[in-house]
Amino acid sequence: MSKEILLGDEAVALGAVHAGLTAAYSYPGTPASEIMEFLIRSNGRAGKYVAAWSVNEKTAFEEALGTSFAGGRTLVSFKHVGLNVAADPFMSAALLGINGGFVFVSADDPSMHSSQNEQDSRFYAQFALIPCYEPADHQEAYDMAREAYDHSEKYNVPVMIRLSTRISHSRAGVETRPARDKNPLRRGAREAWTLLPHLARGRNKRLIDLQPELIKSSEASARNKLDLNPANRSFGVIASGIAYNYVMENLAALPSDSPSRPSVLKISAYPLPVTLIRRLVDHVETILVAEEGAPFIEQAISGLLGFPGKNITGRLSGALPRSGELSPETVRPALALTPLPRRPLDKISGRPPQLCVGCPHTDTYKAIKAAASGHPDATVFSDIGCYTLGYFPPHNAIDSCVCMGASVGMAKGASEAGLHPAIAVIGDSTFGHSGMTALRSAAAYNADMTLVILDNCTTAMTGGQPTFASGDRLLKIVEGLGVPKEHIRTIVPLPKNHEANVKVFQEEIAHKGISVIVAVRECLEEAKRKNKAGGAQ
Repeated sequence: MSKEILLGDEAVALGAVHAGLTAAYSYPGTPASEIMEFLIRSNGRAGKYVAAWSVNEKTAFEEALGTSFAGGRTLVSFKHVGLNVAADPFMSAALLGINGGFVFVSADDPSMHSSQNEQDSRFYAQFALIPCYEPADHQEAYDMAREAYDHSEKYNVPVMIRLSTRISHSRAGVETRPARDKNPLRRGAREAWTLLPHLARGRNKRLIDLQPELIKSSEASARNKLDLNPANRSFGVIASGIAYNYVMENLAALPSDSPSRPSVLKISAYPLPVTLIRRLVDHVETILVAEEGAPFIEQAISGLLGFPGKNITGRLSGALPRSGELSPETVRPALALTPLPRRPLDKISGRPPQLCVGCPHTDTYKAIKAAASGHPDATVFSDIGCYTLGYFPPHNAIDSCVCMGASVGMAKGASEAGLHPAIAVIGDSTFGHSGMTALRSAAAYNADMTLVILDNCTTAMTGGQPTFASGDRLLKIVEGLGVPKEHIRTIVPLPKNHEANVKVFQEEIAHKGISVIVAVRECLEEAKRKNKAGGAQ
């Protein structure tokens, strides 16, 4: 055994490697990106396993299914909203006869540090009727990754590992164990991998029939632990994931044999361990449920009409904040403990994120605003990426941002409702991720809109990962999707080209039909990294 200092993301990744990983796939997104970055960095030139970025989360999930079909152990990782993109293969995968162990990580972002919502991935696991692990610390992140593969192969189902930001992006010591060998090549059974309706009905029945066994396994799991205090029959706590750490940090001052110390049930493996929950509920009158994200456990226990004779508290009751991340400080009052002394901080000015100085997006936005200045209804539908920061002053350049790829479809719909000019702005990576299908539709109907693709040659906002649609390839894709060649224009967003760029935008806005303008200029930060790497060589 050896000890390493790892991010939570890295602990999961290393656990997968030591479990005999054959292939891993991902699309970048905070707080999950470091999983694939660690795998690529660790693989080096040895080529021990495949570690690759995919064009989007759905593709990553399907590539991993292929690895599992061939018998290999596989890992898929993405942020929580990426699971929405992968939902189609994910829901079907629960019915398959998983061959090589299939583990996927959904990294949630409570408080929405880098996301448009704070959805809780545990609901997806419940929806699909599959097991889920939720590590409370970095050691569990490593151990659970290894355990999840055995679990997946034992029950022939995918297994989710749910991380959250504070686990993903903090570091701690992790005791590692020797790696196992990779699985040999062994094809999956065709009848267990072909979801024709008559076969899928049987697979669905199998999954439903499996649930009592999965619950029994969860109840026996060392990841779920009940510590009853016979002297305290009034108050108990259910804590899951990192919230368990917050609870135990606050209870550390109470001796283990203190009559006032509450009973604690730690939950880190799902389905919910019903028997353990019942034992705690029978033992105490009031139960606090501390969980990161949505009130998933609290809601399950309380039900629609509450729990007669018991007081269930947590995020739903108001004992804990309804949204956002928990912390030791927010959990403490719910445990009926006095607040710890705090040193008041001097007032800190708010500093919203900004586009980098010299960013090419700044020059593109200036040209768009100048070209659209004579149109009172001009609307710019933006997408997910660095360019979303164009919302803030001094740019004030965009009017919407919903989800990956939404800008193109929204501009089409707005134009068909009569809004003009309807302008969509999307990055090259996001266009490859989920903008192409919407452009195919817009081109087929010759929608009166202008799409601006910001080609900065990288996936910049998440750390400079590769993009799958850039340069000449991007132009060929746009033409192949049906946009007339004469209305596919390119500009170089530099201050010296401002007047010429404004003219291009004005011409395409005036065109009654679909047009695409590609703004081509490399991300400055990526260029700096390349220059630095070149100098180091």
